[in-house]
Amino acid sequence: MEDRYAFLTEWYDPTAALLRRYQLFYYPQDGSVEMFDVKNRRMFLRRTKYDDIHQEDLFVGNRVNVFSRQLNLIDYGDQYTANKLGSKKERTLALVKPDAVTRIGDIFELIYSSHLIVTKAKMTKLTWSQAADFYAEHQSKPFFNNLVQFVSSGPAVAMELMGDEATSIWRKLLGPADSAVARKEAPQSVRAQFGTDAVKNVCHGSESLAAAARELEFFFPSTIGHGPSNTAVYTDCTCCIIKPHAISEGLTGKILNSISAAGFEISALEMFNVDRANAEEFYEVYKGVVTEYPSMVTELCSGPCLVLEIHGTDVPKSFREFCGPSDPEIARHLRSNTLRALYGKDKVRNAVHCTDLPEDGGLEVQYFFKILDG
Repeated sequence: MEDRYAFLTEWYDPTAALLRRYQLFYYPQDGSVEMFDVKNRRMFLRRTKYDDIHQEDLFVGNRVNVFSRQLNLIDYGDQYTANKLGSKKERTLALVKPDAVTRIGDIFELIYSSHLIVTKAKMTKLTWSQAADFYAEHQSKPFFNNLVQFVSSGPAVAMELMGDEATSIWRKLLGPADSAVARKEAPQSVRAQFGTDAVKNVCHGSESLAAAARELEFFFPSTIGHGPSNTAVYTDCTCCIIKPHAISEGLTGKILNSISAAGFEISALEMFNVDRANAEEFYEVYKGVVTEYPSMVTELCSGPCLVLEIHGTDVPKSFREFCGPSDPEIARHLRSNTLRALYGKDKVRNAVHCTDLPEDGGLEVQYFFKILDG
């Protein structure tokens, strides 16, 4: 019998201002999809080949786009799907400490190569008391003060990682807590490669599922509140968005490394799931001006995007030049080392958005880091 995965999904219909529910069926054999309207009890979309959904996108809590409809996957549609796709899925916290924030591209690369997915991310600067709260279980240990002092000494990046047995995979990837021990016992591990000692050891990883749940709640509260604040400065800055297609293709680490290698400072970073209304609002300046506007909107809300504040003197102009022409084909001919030449596919899936007009840099950064994160 042919494999078929079923999910219960919700789609916000902006015309009727209603949440509509569909069952989404995915057939891995040929990558086709089918949709059933739950309320009206009728077929909504007959089985159709659809290349923009992949099996790794299918997990509860994710969003997928099916023919411009942004569907929230809210539950498994049957026990078979839950057993097959959901049973080993875990969420864990990865905290990149201040000594390794400049290595964030390399760390994304390692996460991706270990078949884990980054589902949330935020650069933050913890206060001393926030860091002490986070590490409260180590309060009686001799290294507690040094650890808290260090973790609150500069920006850190908190990430939610998801995947099969994510907690143990991430801890194994990190290696022993003391970087010197890691170099002897696990030379390929993150701490062996990038760490200094037992405190300056690149990253924190949750010890257990219970610890992961508590620590994720600290940085990404599910109830009221927003956790520790972002690090955006809003001055002398420009906005860069790593688009959803680039994230799903595993290009995030490469793009971040290219940005750092070119000498640009990333002063804020956060992952967003943008809904259609916000995508339309953000791209409004292109409406009626750029023929790709509807497709640009669809792409921006097709999955998570990573928004960066790039900080520096005259940075809107220099960073825009570094991104290259909006059409990657033209970029490859004229400026082959630009981000879009290296990582773009077409005028819509061109890897990154960057601020076009220097005076809009701060405004675009504010849109994400003040309004959407507020």
